Amino acid sequence: MRKYEDTYQHKGLRKKLTDSLKEKGITDEAVLAAINTVPRHFFLDSAFDKIAYEDRAFPISEGQTISQPYTVAYQTQLLQVKPFDKILEIGTGSIYQATILAEMGAQVYTIERQKNLFEKSRKFVLRSTYPNIKFFYGDGFEGLPTFAPFDKVIITAAAPFVPPKLIDQMKAGGKMVIPVDDGPSQRMLRITKNADGSLYEEAYQHFSFVPMLAGKNG
Repeated sequence: MRKYEDTYQHKGLRKKLTDSLKEKGITDEAVLAAINTVPRHFFLDSAFDKIAYEDRAFPISEGQTISQPYTVAYQTQLLQVKPFDKILEIGTGSIYQATILAEMGAQVYTIERQKNLFEKSRKFVLRSTYPNIKFFYGDGFEGLPTFAPFDKVIITAAAPFVPPKLIDQMKAGGKMVIPVDDGPSQRMLRITKNADGSLYEEAYQHFSFVPMLAGKNG
């Protein structure tokens, strides 16, 4: 049984990571505080413990990755998270992104299509710390119509297009952050849903994500 410890050394490495994100242009203090609080090494295999705070992605099971901290911070900053926001996340993966949102006070509804990754969420070491994360096994393209509408939507995989059902599940004034394109890199978009249902789209940096796939696996 793995023993989870958050030592002074881990906290020091987290502070160093947070400072590096600030130098790279992350300015949202709530995002930086969440990155500085959440123990990223808890989300990785214990073999990565010593390097968990390097600003890079790492492999997890099912051919997925835990995103680079800069990518997590960048998407979260674009989302403009406020306490008590109701956020739909597509792609639970390692649960790190969902935990950052929960640490910021959001109500997080996260969908995972890989059955094995979803099952791991039941044993999530910080589950009791973050009861504001709700886990679902399903198809991200379908969203969660039963729990809609959402204030914010975040997609943590490369979408071939903007899923219309996810737009439908956003509140008026809501925002979606989504990497779009099926090439080797994706444009990060922020889409705002106006009161009349029209969309305002802003394009940002390019990133590289694993592809967003339809259906459930497992």
